[in-house]
Amino acid sequence: MKVLVIEDDEMLRSTIATSLTAEKYLVETADTFKSALDKASTFYYDCILLDIGLPGGSGLDILKVVKELQLKSNVIIISAKDSLEDKLSGLDLGADDYLAKPFHLAELNARIKAVIRRHNAIIHNTINFGNLELNLDERKFSVGGNEVELFRKEFDILYFLMNNPNRLLTKSAIAEYTWGDHYEDADNMDFVYSQVKNLRKKLAMADADCQIKSTYGVGYKLCMK
Repeated sequence: MKVLVIEDDEMLRSTIATSLTAEKYLVETADTFKSALDKASTFYYDCILLDIGLPGGSGLDILKVVKELQLKSNVIIISAKDSLEDKLSGLDLGADDYLAKPFHLAELNARIKAVIRRHNAIIHNTINFGNLELNLDERKFSVGGNEVELFRKEFDILYFLMNNPNRLLTKSAIAEYTWGDHYEDADNMDFVYSQVKNLRKKLAMADADCQIKSTYGVGYKLCMK
């Protein structure tokens, strides 16, 4: 599970990141409006912890972008602004939860697990696109009801593509989702290419009604034929 911590207070940001890393989350951080917007709008996260007051802008504007782009990241607002107006504004814009500072790390961890659990319950732990279906609980993939064997990284990459249908995902975004902080390694970029190549073959052989299209030098997107 990947979490993006958007918080300008260095000590709090580091404390949250350390705590979540100990809970086996893959954690990334941002401390300014610009860096936070770049990451939140480019990469997929299972949960975004979003502070409202940021250098350069408001966290609520980042939330607007996430929802306008129809990204599927869960968002929990963490802010010292504990007014009813701020809370309602965030929830009205599509935030999944609101946690006022100061808070206990155990409660934050519980809130993260809760929003991710609710999200998974809504999708019944399956993702569908065209005649493709991914079963997240059993890590099984089928095309038109017929199971197709995928290796672990193939499954992870296809999950990322199916979770963002018809959206061009850069090779670095795919590698970052799959390998985390080590995504810029040249070997990982080459591996993305080989795994996508294998996925294309398997989709074609299984008579999938969708395909993985490439934009040279940029990345890939999953779309209907």
